[in-house]
Amino acid sequence: MDFEDQDGPAEGPNIGLFLAVVLGAVVVGGVTDLILDAPTRPSAHVVLEIVLILLSLGGLGYLARGWMATRHSLESAHRDLATRRAERDAWRASAERALDGLGREVARQFDAWELSPTERELALRLIKGHSVKRIAREIDRSEKTIRQHAVAVYRKSGLSGRAELAGFFLGGLLLPAREGEPEVEPR
Repeated sequence: MDFEDQDGPAEGPNIGLFLAVVLGAVVVGGVTDLILDAPTRPSAHVVLEIVLILLSLGGLGYLARGWMATRHSLESAHRDLATRRAERDAWRASAERALDGLGREVARQFDAWELSPTERELALRLIKGHSVKRIAREIDRSEKTIRQHAVAVYRKSGLSGRAELAGFFLGGLLLPAREGEPEVEPR
């Protein structure tokens, strides 16, 4: 598995690869020269070539070790990312199930209050925190009409306003109280 294939080509010149090619060429050239020269006794020239070959092999080993460490780090990062994505997906699925259940309960409560379809839509938007002005603009009605529907929702629900309406449905969704904090009780 080549890590360049996963993340696209590396940007800019890859100095490590260039250095590996040069060191490899030094090793091949040095060994070829030693074979072609076929020295019978060690000379300064032969010792120098052997030292260059060994240094080049050491450099190649160092580069290979660095590439392996980088590859291991990338694989570990990919595993961690996959784990985080799985956790995220599981949380989203759980949240969607909870929201689906909440949606059914909100609809059940709207049925109990006998809200009209228009009042239901308005109540949902109010629970979401939309302003009367915004709702009027979004559904192409006058602000006065929206306020009249809102009054009907509050009257049918027995609630005094937008804050109580939102609190009725969302108050129980708060995180559990910490030790010493008062519990928030839903209506």
